[in-house]
Amino acid sequence: MRFLAAAISILILLSSCDARPSMTPEPSDSIDALAETYVRLVLALGEHDPDMVDAYLGPAEWREVAAAEKTTLTELARRAEEAAAGLARLADLERDEIEQLRYLHLEGSYRSLIARIAMLAGERLSFDEESRALYDAVAPTRDAAHYHEILDRLSAALPGDGDVLERYETFRNAFAIPRANLDAVLSAAIDACRERTREHIELPEGESFTVEYVTDKSWSGYNWYQGDFQSLIQINTDLPIYIDRILDLACHEGYPGHHVYNLLVERTLVRDRGWIEFAIYPLFSPRSLIAEGSANYGIDVAFPEAERIAFERETLFPLAGLDPEQAAGYYEVQKLVSELSYAGNEAARRYLDGEIDAAAAADWLATYSLMSRPRAEQRVRFIDQYRSYVINYNLGEDLVRTFIESRGGTAEEPERRWQEFADLLSSPRLPSQLLQPAQP
Repeated sequence: MRFLAAAISILILLSSCDARPSMTPEPSDSIDALAETYVRLVLALGEHDPDMVDAYLGPAEWREVAAAEKTTLTELARRAEEAAAGLARLADLERDEIEQLRYLHLEGSYRSLIARIAMLAGERLSFDEESRALYDAVAPTRDAAHYHEILDRLSAALPGDGDVLERYETFRNAFAIPRANLDAVLSAAIDACRERTREHIELPEGESFTVEYVTDKSWSGYNWYQGDFQSLIQINTDLPIYIDRILDLACHEGYPGHHVYNLLVERTLVRDRGWIEFAIYPLFSPRSLIAEGSANYGIDVAFPEAERIAFERETLFPLAGLDPEQAAGYYEVQKLVSELSYAGNEAARRYLDGEIDAAAAADWLATYSLMSRPRAEQRVRFIDQYRSYVINYNLGEDLVRTFIESRGGTAEEPERRWQEFADLLSSPRLPSQLLQPAQP
């Protein structure tokens, strides 16, 4: 992955921090010092795990030190444990609400970091143990009978007879976007997502992102945050892209998803508060559940169901060369398919726990997630690379929805929903805190 330094303004903000080129600072009883240690440890772990550092906004010298030192996993584990112990000594200090959230977030981040170091050193965890250790959450287990009931309802909604997957593929293939139309459709979707987001969230001046089309990836889209309120979004064109994925990608990767999440973190937590631990985004950390969950939930925030269908029928379907009259029927089917979301978690759980092999995992995804064989095999590649990360999409979305709606941010109160959404993106919360009841 590519790691890019932040803008000069962030470097100025952090210039008071120790950037000595020879060693990681020893932990001390200061949350700021322990936060700096955390950043340096994540950078050092990134030398062992190329997927670990998703974005970095801090001093370039710190990354250079990590690359030069090549700290062993054993030493990283020792330093992380020592820092976590130092943080524990600060547990009883009085803090206001936001400072306490910061403390708990750093505490959870250290737990996750220690677990990731142990995994790279060879420790084997079950799927659920791993997701709890890294992402502070465990996805529910649902058996095949649960999905068969959904598939029966879906079978009744699809035209024709016979195998449900074959009928679904035939149905959905009529809604694939011709490659020549893809950029125009995606650009229109991005413009609409940006416009709707800007109506409710004040975005930094000059924020933007660019889009690239790529191939040979295990994912369908990726936001590479570059700092200074800029992103690079890559869209994988290995497999057909269907009309329903366009708004998903525009919202999830862009507005009000990953791009907005990252720039609000940079502005609010890094620049305004000077909390250096948020100058690094470790992919295998509790932040990912908030990031992925909010990016998925943000689709509904920006485009509630009826508004989405209307926009797609009037704008995206014509740009894609598809029949607008088919939009409502298409989304009735897709709504049922979305109920199969957790089947992907179950495939990953069984595969990573050694109950099934890669071929059987692809079979499960084809049967219960209705993925074509190439798409199912691509997803298994994703599981090989990112493991229990898969829970962050569906469980993350459900936890974010529960959190926001418990605070009055319901579909019936769209302004409140946008406000709660923006507040969540700008706050240092752990996934387990999303289940805590709202204070009266």
